[in-house]
Amino acid sequence: MQSRNLNLKIRFLIAFFLSACMAPAFAQDSADSADDTSALFYPSLPDAPRIQYLTSFSVAGDVKEKKKKKGGWLSDFVLGEENPEDDEGPEKPYGVSLNNGQIHVVDTRGGGYAIFDVPGKDYRFALGSGSAVMSKPVNIEIDDAGLKYVTDTERGQILAFDSNDRFLRAYGKRGEFRPTDVLVDENRLYVVDIQTHRIMVLDKETGTELSSFGGPGAEQNNFFQPTNIALGPDKHLYISDTGNFRVQKFTRDGEFVQSFGAGVGTAPGDFARPKGVAVDRMGRLYVVDAAFETVQMFSNQGDLLLFFGEPASTHRGGLDLPADIDIDYDSVPFFQHYAEPGFNLEYIIVVANQFGNSSVNVFGFGRYESMSYDDE
Repeated sequence: MQSRNLNLKIRFLIAFFLSACMAPAFAQDSADSADDTSALFYPSLPDAPRIQYLTSFSVAGDVKEKKKKKGGWLSDFVLGEENPEDDEGPEKPYGVSLNNGQIHVVDTRGGGYAIFDVPGKDYRFALGSGSAVMSKPVNIEIDDAGLKYVTDTERGQILAFDSNDRFLRAYGKRGEFRPTDVLVDENRLYVVDIQTHRIMVLDKETGTELSSFGGPGAEQNNFFQPTNIALGPDKHLYISDTGNFRVQKFTRDGEFVQSFGAGVGTAPGDFARPKGVAVDRMGRLYVVDAAFETVQMFSNQGDLLLFFGEPASTHRGGLDLPADIDIDYDSVPFFQHYAEPGFNLEYIIVVANQFGNSSVNVFGFGRYESMSYDDE
């Protein structure tokens, strides 16, 4: 077992080194040639586009409604026109969740999560206190009731908060596991444990462990450094098996179904550092690759359909060590005005970046009403 894990670690380090050198190969020519004012589409025009880069959020001033300070011109002269609070934002983003226009961004360095409230044109930061102090929060999941579940890898617990960010409870004893992501499914919590390389299933009400599946290894059904999890419309689980350079699909009872990704490599369809995963209502899988700094979209049969985003150094709206992704249909009304006229959005895609000028990039999936598409 120790020898097998050592080989896996060596493979992971080699892939990380190679991807750091070769990531620009994933950049799209259309993105490199676009100017700073033209709309950024994937695929690019004249092809029928499906995804448009809409906007990004990094600091409070990106979303807050500008309010005139008291004191008039004299206050502006003495204190300056800028409001220091507008520069507040997450220091090192990781997990992201979009819920009815509110973008929640977990700050692994700031010990909490930021909320960019787009419809309310406001910003706030949830910082736990007392028994809810967060040491190293990583990911966040929001259920249908608006309850928020935050994984904390340093505490080794999952912290639950209500819709007003009040602490409710902690799952697990300190140091019992090292959760990197959590999924809420009815009365169950599926917990990605990077420490034991498995998926734990907890009772949502009591926190009791009901079952688990996986374990360290490269074979099907096993994991090496799993990081993220998502639930598809087929009620199957999609899990980023980061150290094995793939995404695995399971039933909710832990039975292996399918694997995505051709293997470790630099070509489209390969992975070097897969992390965040999301699935739309049509069953299309979105996978963030932190090393390639792009997002790949697969059909539910595993065929590569499209990839979008590119390293932040190559274009506006680019990705900079992206970590997580989320999809939301209810948020469309709050972002439609960012889209090009005639491009009707169907759902919103948000991607969190650990570094760079954009904490969160916002994309929209849709179609031009005047163009024909292959799936029509």
